[in-house]
Amino acid sequence: MTHFRHAAIMATLLAGVSAASAQTTVITREPVESRTVVTTEPLRLTPVQRQTVYRTIVRERVAPARPTVEYRVGTRVPESVELYAVPQEVAVEVPAIRSYKYMVVNNRVVLVDPATSEIVEELSE
Repeated sequence: MTHFRHAAIMATLLAGVSAASAQTTVITREPVESRTVVTTEPLRLTPVQRQTVYRTIVRERVAPARPTVEYRVGTRVPESVELYAVPQEVAVEVPAIRSYKYMVVNNRVVLVDPATSEIVEELSE
């Protein structure tokens, strides 16, 4: 009688395991491409702020970037271009540009978003 009970329990367990494994479904899909898109509001500077930023940065006397490509708002700068941190005195007066980097090319100050390497503003006298 004990053997019969053990056999019945084993049969029940095996039936449960096979039923459970029959319910497992694996669906595979092609890898999905994901991109991070960072959207920020356009940089808006007043004429006084533009003049302050330009004049202060030009006094820094950094090495100008070579005009090997056309630099304009919305384009990305090459990785080879050296970008500089915004001077502290400008960041205090115009906090909106604190997180940007800059370069000087053809007597223009070009502000660049370091996260995307995209030109966000161009300042000249």
